[in-house]
Amino acid sequence: MKKALLKNYAELLVKMGVNVQKGQELNVYASIDQVPLVTEVVKWAYKVGAKKVNVEWGCQEVSKLHYKYRTLETLSTVENWEVEKMKHRVEALPARLLIVSDDPDGMKGVDQKKIAMSRRATYPIMKPFIDQIENKEQWCIAGASSSKWAKKVFPHLSKSKAVEALWDAIFTSSRVDGHAIENWEKHNDNLTKKCDYLNSLKLKELRYTSSNGTNLKVGLIENAVFMGGNEKALGSNIIFNPNIPSEEIFTTPKKGLAEGIVYSAKPLSYQGQLIENFSVRFENGKAVEVKAEKGEELLKEMISMDETAGYLGEVALIAYDSPINNTGLLFFETLYDENASCHLALGRGFSNCIKDYEKYTKEEIDEMGINDSMIHVDFMIGSKDMSIVGITSSGEEIQIFKDGNWAF
Repeated sequence: MKKALLKNYAELLVKMGVNVQKGQELNVYASIDQVPLVTEVVKWAYKVGAKKVNVEWGCQEVSKLHYKYRTLETLSTVENWEVEKMKHRVEALPARLLIVSDDPDGMKGVDQKKIAMSRRATYPIMKPFIDQIENKEQWCIAGASSSKWAKKVFPHLSKSKAVEALWDAIFTSSRVDGHAIENWEKHNDNLTKKCDYLNSLKLKELRYTSSNGTNLKVGLIENAVFMGGNEKALGSNIIFNPNIPSEEIFTTPKKGLAEGIVYSAKPLSYQGQLIENFSVRFENGKAVEVKAEKGEELLKEMISMDETAGYLGEVALIAYDSPINNTGLLFFETLYDENASCHLALGRGFSNCIKDYEKYTKEEIDEMGINDSMIHVDFMIGSKDMSIVGITSSGEEIQIFKDGNWAF
């Protein structure tokens, strides 16, 4: 790994990712194998004036032992100190940077029903705090190379060469080469132009078809907008980039308006286990049938996490001829694979996709058709021959995607 590129990457994550402000706190979440990157991130955060940087280290192997040996009662208990920590997040609104590097299949063998049951127990306690924070924080998810993840992506390389190859792919996908900040400013401008065009069409429905069997209609919310690239934190108006890398233009569909079937284009790593070659069939907006060659029971568990987990929360448009897809790599990590081509997400929708969302109450947002759920899971559906036709409010059909790429 080139140290100069690592420093550029850390600077990008701090300045363009979370955009830490002078006097603000930063929370960094990373695995114990990411000391070099985290050190550079902490340095840059203090350089730009961060008041305090808190680092929370994780270890997938240890987490696996927790799920194996702790009782369901213990896993389902929210301690007082955890509640106090959430209260502090609500009051201080620290920026949050999540660095992902885990083995995509590293939780294989863990009792997924046990994990699901514990999450169902803890989520209602945490949800009031999550609702208070929503749209107010600056946050960013980014990747970092690790030996186990790298060997998954490059199984034929030695461990050291695989790690280097994955770092190269991460830096390339994240536009770190050269002037990273300027690269992202230009990229955000391009994404904004696409959003402006799509929003001018006043679409009410998207129709997806592909030779793999995908045939799906998704209804859109009348006053929802397409977004992409950077976002603005509610209240502070601070600009940040929640995903690095990001190629998507997305919006939140209308709950209850999805009909048909869609087939996955890439594996999905969920809860540290892989789900492969799967399909989801929708009726009246809800996933009523799922099939998978690998991980079908896990997929069924996912859409039953709560009453609304089976509804769509996001539709995202990404050209098949994207920088990430053109690497020819399967990353086995949603942050990267979701930005290779089009994807959908099951579960929670985004309230900030509603135009002037800050003027509405949560109840009013929900009534508009934003799905609310304890999960938000992206899965990849973009194929080389995918067609997406948009239906406008006047009934006009407009080709949005043709042969997997933008038609405009």
